Amino acid sequence: MAKVAFIGLGVMGFPMAGHLAAGGHDVTVFNRTAAKAAAWTGVHAGRAASTPKEAAQGCELVFACVGNDDDLRAVTIGEDGAFAGMTEGALFVDHTTASATVARELAARAAAQNFGFLDAPVSGGQAGAEAGRLTVMIGGNAADFARAQPVIGCFGANITHIGPSGAGQLAKMVNQICIAATVQGLAEGLHFAQTAGLDVAAVMGAISKGAAQSWQMENRWKTMAAQTFDFGFAVDWMRKDLGICLAQAHETGARLPVTALIDQFYADVQAMGGNRWDTSSLIARFAASK
Repeated sequence: MAKVAFIGLGVMGFPMAGHLAAGGHDVTVFNRTAAKAAAWTGVHAGRAASTPKEAAQGCELVFACVGNDDDLRAVTIGEDGAFAGMTEGALFVDHTTASATVARELAARAAAQNFGFLDAPVSGGQAGAEAGRLTVMIGGNAADFARAQPVIGCFGANITHIGPSGAGQLAKMVNQICIAATVQGLAEGLHFAQTAGLDVAAVMGAISKGAAQSWQMENRWKTMAAQTFDFGFAVDWMRKDLGICLAQAHETGARLPVTALIDQFYADVQAMGGNRWDTSSLIARFAASK
């Protein structure tokens, strides 16, 4: 069992930190909104810290799951940041979906202070976090990965070392690119089935057993057909992630024409007031255009 900290108790971090506590680890949490940390300690064994630095002090592993690059820098760098409290030989594991640039930047800072850093974004959404069944894509030193893997296993079911620092974030970009295209394809297929007057349930029952099958189809077609989106991974978050993908593509010369188009489709959903709708709300654009 390890002494660990978890920084960021949003819809993902709250249950992830809970799985660490349930696994018997000694957990200290920090959240910028102190009420969330208090709520966490109300249901899990552990304590709350007043700053990231305090949370990190004396810990073998420090986990984080915050919003974006700027949020990550805010909780790691500076006199109250987690890096100020970390000891030599400790390990920082970042589960934020952020840029490869910030991952490499923070990995270099960590190396200069003689502790490890892993960029370890996750996939599986809130349901995966709550079930402890997340997919975790990790960039960084192989020895650090081996040390962290058993602890990450408290909430991760599929944990893969992708490559050096930044590789985890790049893999998460691939994940988001593929999801965006899959959801748009499913939205168009459902829209076509509905306008053709087909029995949508029968169609989905048939094609979900063939080559068209996907997690999105299995888990989202019913709510998409019913135009229900008040759950899941928010459109605002997906646009943040796709922005990271497109910026990285611009830097490396990759061509992402479909991703760029779907990003604009999500902008349409935001304009409809769907900022917090699930990403499957791409189908709402068809109903709005009638």
